[in-house]
Amino acid sequence: MDSLTSAAAAVAPIPTHALMILLLQVGVLLAAAMLLGQLARRLGMPSIVGELAAGVILGPSLLAQVAPGPAHWLFPQDAVQMHLLDALGQFGVILLVGFTGMHLDLKLVRRQGSRAAVVSAAGLILPLGLGVWLGFMLPGELRAEGADATVFALFVGVAMCVSAIPVIARTLLDMKLIHRNVGQMILVAGTIDDAVGWVLVSLIAAMATTGLHTGDVTLALGHMAVLLICTLTVGRYLVRTAMRAATRSGVAGLPVMTAVVLMVLSAAGSHALGLEAVFGSFLCGILIGSSKDIDTTALSPLNTTVMAVLAPLFFATAGLRMDLSALADPRIALWGLAVFGIAVFGKFLGAFVGGLFSRMNRWESLALGAGMNARGVIEVIIAMIGVRLGLLTVEMYSIVVLVAVLTSLMAPPLLRIAMNRVEHTAEEEMRELRVMLPQDTAATTTTASTTSGGKDRVAHP
Repeated sequence: MDSLTSAAAAVAPIPTHALMILLLQVGVLLAAAMLLGQLARRLGMPSIVGELAAGVILGPSLLAQVAPGPAHWLFPQDAVQMHLLDALGQFGVILLVGFTGMHLDLKLVRRQGSRAAVVSAAGLILPLGLGVWLGFMLPGELRAEGADATVFALFVGVAMCVSAIPVIARTLLDMKLIHRNVGQMILVAGTIDDAVGWVLVSLIAAMATTGLHTGDVTLALGHMAVLLICTLTVGRYLVRTAMRAATRSGVAGLPVMTAVVLMVLSAAGSHALGLEAVFGSFLCGILIGSSKDIDTTALSPLNTTVMAVLAPLFFATAGLRMDLSALADPRIALWGLAVFGIAVFGKFLGAFVGGLFSRMNRWESLALGAGMNARGVIEVIIAMIGVRLGLLTVEMYSIVVLVAVLTSLMAPPLLRIAMNRVEHTAEEEMRELRVMLPQDTAATTTTASTTSGGKDRVAHP
């Protein structure tokens, strides 16, 4: 008994003051994210814009400038205190990425796989190559101290080539374009981009941890292969069995709890292999969403919690790390403009060329480029990963997050211009009856029953 008592006493509980600060941080960030997220939606923007702005306002960009005393008291530059907040944010992002995986339409990928593969390849390779080149050209003050220049350049390349299926799908739904042929192609190619992007991020995370030695890179690739093989074999069986049993049990809340356990353990397994934790939850989400035996509507309560609470908290925390005052330096601002220009040019041109090679016309290819250019949620998460891996400075992190926001805001007007010149087809009209009417009915039902601030982050195509 004495040994148990001493073991329990060895780990002190969280200090009272630290707990109070954490509770205040969560409450203030969530309140600001809720208000500014709703304001952003009223202005026709994704709610992530307002949620990031909440962190920016409360962080070093504004509050620390005008009221440094209260700012440093509420958000002290103390590693232990910030790690508590980061832990909550990481839990939220693991579930958020898992839900993104759940809503990938693999049937759509299989139907249009060959054409979409061409579009996706062009939309990945060109911005990836330009991004890696840009990463080598960027000045040292944008690279974190001690970061390997090659790993940093590879990371910048990946940040330039990703898309954001949740934001894209929500935009297509809001604009009633999801039933159009171009909208379907954007979804499929973006799905492939998302999956490849998480693979690349995980490999680069392993390189940042172990280095660029041939043996270490080979080991990272081996770990990736092991994870994918386990996912397609044992993982598929375990996820399907566990979720089917939870759904059939009739116990309220058991499917939700089971899904959380599976996603978190999958993230832990991926992290144990030296890969990114979110990659594991992404793969687990795909398994949950692709199983015919699992009714994902039972997970709606968890979806609401993640989208309305955990995700806004994560994005507000991400905004806290931004320091827009650093962009007042003309040299940094010019490099930021260069990053934005390369990001837009590379992704837009890559998708446009891919569309032309897939026998789409000029306006369809322009719409394709406009849609796939939206970075949104995924790039914000990748930017946070870059900070955690010790690759990005505050200035570079702020630039990458701004690219995510600005490219998401660009998508709707550019899509509208291009799609106004694309003719409707009979196939699209049939698909509109099959896709858009159920969506409108579901949207009406959802609006009548509940209001969620995170609808732009998870789509149900």
